[in-house]
Amino acid sequence: MDNKKSRVLIVGATGNLGHELAKASLNFSHPTFALVRETAFADPNKLVKLRSLSDAGVTLLKGSLQDEESLIEAIKKVDVVICAVSSTQVPDQKLLIQAIKKAGSINRFIPSEFGLDPDKVHISGMDYNFYSRKAQIRRLVEAEGIPYTFVSCNFFMSCLLPSLVQPELKAPPRDEIKIYGDGNIKGVFVKECDVAAFTISTLDDPLTLNKVLYLRPPGNVYSMNELTDIWETKIKKKLQKTYVSEEELLHKIRETPYPDNMLFIFIYSVFIKGDQTYFDIESSRGLEGTQLYPHLNYTTISEYLDTLV
Repeated sequence: MDNKKSRVLIVGATGNLGHELAKASLNFSHPTFALVRETAFADPNKLVKLRSLSDAGVTLLKGSLQDEESLIEAIKKVDVVICAVSSTQVPDQKLLIQAIKKAGSINRFIPSEFGLDPDKVHISGMDYNFYSRKAQIRRLVEAEGIPYTFVSCNFFMSCLLPSLVQPELKAPPRDEIKIYGDGNIKGVFVKECDVAAFTISTLDDPLTLNKVLYLRPPGNVYSMNELTDIWETKIKKKLQKTYVSEEELLHKIRETPYPDNMLFIFIYSVFIKGDQTYFDIESSRGLEGTQLYPHLNYTTISEYLDTLV
């Protein structure tokens, strides 16, 4: 094993992204550890994941985001900490940040973001603090002077793309499609395993230290009109299009109870407000992953949609 590779601790390794991060970390030859709650071993689904990670070479450490002693003990074994807990657990990273500060040995921390850049979104006040919680963690990391990389990967392909941005559907439409806004604003979708590979690539890269890694891969940035065109070509059929105005979408968000309205809020943010693509990436603050790591292969939207035909 390459001694120069950072030792990595994954928090949230039983989640979808966390599991991919742990696998990618091993694939890139990093000594890999996972912080696991005691209760996870009693959950049959999580146990399957933990066994597969353990068999692959991940060292499982018992601990939790509520137990500072277990956090410090785990942190002292590694060089890098990656947190991939769910959005509801984002505030629980405060004790982890405190533990990283106390341990004083971490070269890099990647907090649980893995979505839109929380400093760039235009939906504050309507997203039930989804993004402000993430922004708060950023400010805390910066204030504590902890070395970081923030990963802004935009949408996972498992979010909205399986239905071609039709929240009411489970599969892509075959007859009619609702297009939000004018259908010309672009969104970004990246597969979880690809997000993991790009994230792990940053760990020992000085260029990404204290920067935001954005993912906007060519072939993964499309408007709703473009997504519809691609799908129509694949199914060899024209869909009947209904354009949903900003006002109609806002009405739908108000009428739909939380948390069921969150997907509509994300659609509003991305395909009306353009929150994933309205800004240029400033090199002083961030870098784009596919430009930085052109050797990494990834699944394009067209390739993903092929699996749904």
